[in-house]
Amino acid sequence: MIALPAAATLGTDHHIDGARTLARLGADRVYMMGDNPALPPMPARPTLADFFRLRLAQDPFTALHLIHSARRARALDLGDAVVTACLLHDIAVGGLLRSHHGHWGAQLVAPYVSEEVAWAIRQHEVFRFFPDPAVGYDYPQAYDAFFGADYRPPEHVRHAYRQARSHRWYMTARLVTLNDLYTFDFDPDEAIDISEFEDELGRCFRQPREGLGFDDSPSAHMWRTMIWPNNFL
Repeated sequence: MIALPAAATLGTDHHIDGARTLARLGADRVYMMGDNPALPPMPARPTLADFFRLRLAQDPFTALHLIHSARRARALDLGDAVVTACLLHDIAVGGLLRSHHGHWGAQLVAPYVSEEVAWAIRQHEVFRFFPDPAVGYDYPQAYDAFFGADYRPPEHVRHAYRQARSHRWYMTARLVTLNDLYTFDFDPDEAIDISEFEDELGRCFRQPREGLGFDDSPSAHMWRTMIWPNNFL
């Protein structure tokens, strides 16, 4: 049996409290622990490319959004840091959690990228809500459809933006929002393959020899969660 995580079900009809979940156990019913046969198995020493191909590809819409955002940044010759940040900025959406996805994504990749790249990934979550006419960034029209025309970000988000405006890496994060595609007009059947970014990732992403999830980094448990997302504990 798969017990969905509380973070994904609280406040919905899918939420089942612990007592009701335990009542479903039986001689022929146990909780999922280990590989879910419905998911492609991961190699013993998984790479970032493996996570894109075998986990993020379960949500091809988001995975292709990342690839196309990074392509746009590269076409504009914005440099390795921006291209890498664009390629990874929504990695948590496809692999972990949507809520506070910039923060989750930044923590996930922080041991393997520069502080600048991790900061840009974290702050794009904040910056996307705030226009910057000086660089041609407007509030995304898609957000009116996503959240309603009357949505306003909460005070803690507005405070974070005010704090970050004068940061030395402000423009890195802002360039992520400028290349964060909101039109989604790509082919949904396109293969999920990040090999075209081999050079940028080779310079900006430190792939651990032991494999992501098994190198004892501060975020190794997060990568293991993506390997075994349906484990009960």
